[in-house]
Amino acid sequence: MTSLLTSRPIRWLYTLFLFTKSDIKTTVIPITFFAAAAAPQPVPAYILHSAFWIWLHVLQFDVSNQTLKPEEDEYNKRDRPLPSKRMTLEQAVVLRWALVPMCWLWSAWYSVEAFYASVALVALTVTYNECTTHAGHWLLRNCVNAAGFASFEVGATLVATADNRTLDRVAILSVCISAGIFATTIQTQDFKDVHGDAMVGRRTLPIIYPSTARYTVLVGLSSWSMLLAHVWILAWDARIILFSLSTFISYRFMTYKDVSQDQISFYWYNVWLSLAHALPGYYRYVSAPIVSA
Repeated sequence: MTSLLTSRPIRWLYTLFLFTKSDIKTTVIPITFFAAAAAPQPVPAYILHSAFWIWLHVLQFDVSNQTLKPEEDEYNKRDRPLPSKRMTLEQAVVLRWALVPMCWLWSAWYSVEAFYASVALVALTVTYNECTTHAGHWLLRNCVNAAGFASFEVGATLVATADNRTLDRVAILSVCISAGIFATTIQTQDFKDVHGDAMVGRRTLPIIYPSTARYTVLVGLSSWSMLLAHVWILAWDARIILFSLSTFISYRFMTYKDVSQDQISFYWYNVWLSLAHALPGYYRYVSAPIVSA
């Protein structure tokens, strides 16, 4: 295995993977679920295209983010390419800006609309990273995060559907709901990073209001679970699963407060998020046919 990873092409691919490793579970997988469920006419092969489209844009974001303050990763994320010396900072900066036209060209191959989503993602990446929104007020940070995820979802859903140019009412509503979820619950990812964030002066909600922030998880997940159950017309068994999971996650965040437990709680949050992202598909193939019958 070691000799395989030292061959130049494989080493470079593995280095690119390391930039995005922590976001596979938080972004690539949940948004792929979302695209498959929200697409008006999903095509199995296109869903794989969509997953790669998401990963490529995650790479663009992560390389940008990790080149801004590489010393932060020296503390708590030493396996990333810069602290592990797999790539120099100069090489990473070149890669960061080379990825922008690559993302645009790849998106334009599908449709003009997918290209627009890519342009929006790049613009929001610059706003969040280079314009230091990530280090500003937590509310603005949450809103920019939500807009970024909405751009991810629009582009990924366009790529996943048979007609890469349009989204229907269900898909658009799905994006709007998802953006609201991210805007109000994205702080779940910040609990596990409080030490590194505090070291670089980042003002996240768990740092400013450590106790209150944990209650926002309870309020956010409970409220969104109720709204999702209503909007997507869930059967009682599906409602019980959704509510039970949100209650379990809220309990974990409010009870287990060390960093290692916050990491586990965040994993569970992403399970709930993936389930929430799959609900438009539940509506399309289960609820809507029953209602219209």
